[in-house]
Amino acid sequence: MSSVELLQKYEQVSVKTMFKENLKKLRQENNITQKQLALSVGMSERGIQNYELGEREPSLTVLIKLADYFNISIDYLVGRTDNPKINK
Repeated sequence: MSSVELLQKYEQVSVKTMFKENLKKLRQENNITQKQLALSVGMSERGIQNYELGEREPSLTVLIKLADYFNISIDYLVGRTDNPKINK
């Protein structure tokens, strides 16, 4: 495996890890259940569970819905920034 491939794999794992951790943290900070979040963004509870366990990655549409729900940037949700504010 080349160094570029290793870096890409690391970045993918890192983003996936940050997403699942940030999603769970946001949900818990807002005192909502997985079921409540799922209903609010039009998903199943199991779908939210899969994201929080790192078993699935969200589509762009789901990322947008989650970011809108929490009023944060997608970059914050996936761990690309520590600033949750949306730049408008």
